[in-house]
Amino acid sequence: MLLETVIGLEIHAELKTNTKIFCSCSTEFGAKPNENTCPVCLGIPGTLPVLNEEVVNLAIKAGKAVNCKINNYNKMDRKNYFYPDLTKNYQTSQYDLPMCVDGMVNFTYEGKEVSVRINRIHIEEDAGKLVHLEDEPVSLIDYNRAGVPLVEIVTEPDLRSPEEAAEFMRQLKGILEYADISDCRMEQGSIRCDANISLRPYGSEEYGTKVEIKNINSFREVQKALEKEEKRQRELYEFGEEYKIKQETRRWDAGKGKTLPMRSKEEAHDYRYFPEPDLTPIIIPQEKVDKIEATLPELPIERKVRFVADYGLSEKEASIIIANRTLAKFYEDVVGLGGNPKTVSNYILGDLLRLLNFNNMEPEDIKISPKNFVDLLKIIEDGKISNTAGKEVFKEMFANDKSPEIIIEEKGLSQISCTDEIEKLVNEVLNNNPKSIEDFKAGKTQAIGFLMGQVMKASKGKANPPVAKQMIEEKLNNM
Repeated sequence: MLLETVIGLEIHAELKTNTKIFCSCSTEFGAKPNENTCPVCLGIPGTLPVLNEEVVNLAIKAGKAVNCKINNYNKMDRKNYFYPDLTKNYQTSQYDLPMCVDGMVNFTYEGKEVSVRINRIHIEEDAGKLVHLEDEPVSLIDYNRAGVPLVEIVTEPDLRSPEEAAEFMRQLKGILEYADISDCRMEQGSIRCDANISLRPYGSEEYGTKVEIKNINSFREVQKALEKEEKRQRELYEFGEEYKIKQETRRWDAGKGKTLPMRSKEEAHDYRYFPEPDLTPIIIPQEKVDKIEATLPELPIERKVRFVADYGLSEKEASIIIANRTLAKFYEDVVGLGGNPKTVSNYILGDLLRLLNFNNMEPEDIKISPKNFVDLLKIIEDGKISNTAGKEVFKEMFANDKSPEIIIEEKGLSQISCTDEIEKLVNEVLNNNPKSIEDFKAGKTQAIGFLMGQVMKASKGKANPPVAKQMIEEKLNNM
């Protein structure tokens, strides 16, 4: 039986506000446990919430960024459930009248156009964080996160593979970052994803039994968790045991590389939703929506098209650079100061990303100033240092952002252009490599490349390559 994978996502993104959704407590990450709390976000009886207007503004912005319709009349609801990280025993969220509905995100994946419908975007408060102690019978609770404003973005089941799902997450992250809605730092939990997956026979209109996967903390893990759950369900189908697939919530155990049962999947009625009595309905004038929509910046898909058109980058090159807003800005800053668009792209996609990955750093951590980067490229272009030496200088600039001139002087990397010095090196290399000379005479022109490498090695990368190559060729042809 040919089976089709059906995936829908529920993404929670922390909104980029200074204070929480219903109180003035800070949303700053990394504070001491339970430091950013007050009677309101802890749900102490007798307190009343006040809705943060900036939460509404950012939610509208998120909705318009993904082509949603904004409900001019919406409200807050109580979602009732009991868990230690929820002091009130209910979460203030939105149920039947969310803020945004009927959106769409379009992107290209492996040459195929993918359209993902957005069912809804609603605002809600986050819960606290449970810290489970290994080999201890107790858990700790940090309520700093309680009351941090979230948007929950719910897709329709339009994704057809774990790879598509991971790519959609990357696309959505880019949209939220570019629009300054969320910082989307997954390592800090500011964007989190629950994935729903089921299988069905190809051609069937009916959905299979849905399984929800929680505890996914990176795009890579989104893909891995869905792949493992897809494999689990597919194997049950193959053995005629699809009845064992239950509508349940499972958690992703990255260490074991598999999903594990948590609890049966709740339905909406299990939460006993009812309108929040302590908050008035939210009335959003259309003028406010139009004004916020007008503030939307250039979004990733638009910037990608422009980078290809204006800078001559390939689709792949542009996609990698624009995937991070900081990286895209850095690229444009360097090009804007006179850097060759293609050369700058090559350095970013090669040396810069490699150094960031090696040092476990993000583009936000880049120390190199655009001016120093452009100065380095000009020095290489003028032939003052070789490309090899240029990469060494770039590596040093990455560490401390010294000017390239200072680094070149400190390391003695100035290029040797004096013909006498280069001739001496060439003669030495030729004398030490008689076989390469014989190879050249036998028609093996690649011998020139080997000899060039030896000259550059002998000069510690300082010899002017065009001068050295010309001199090698002349001497070989005259032998």
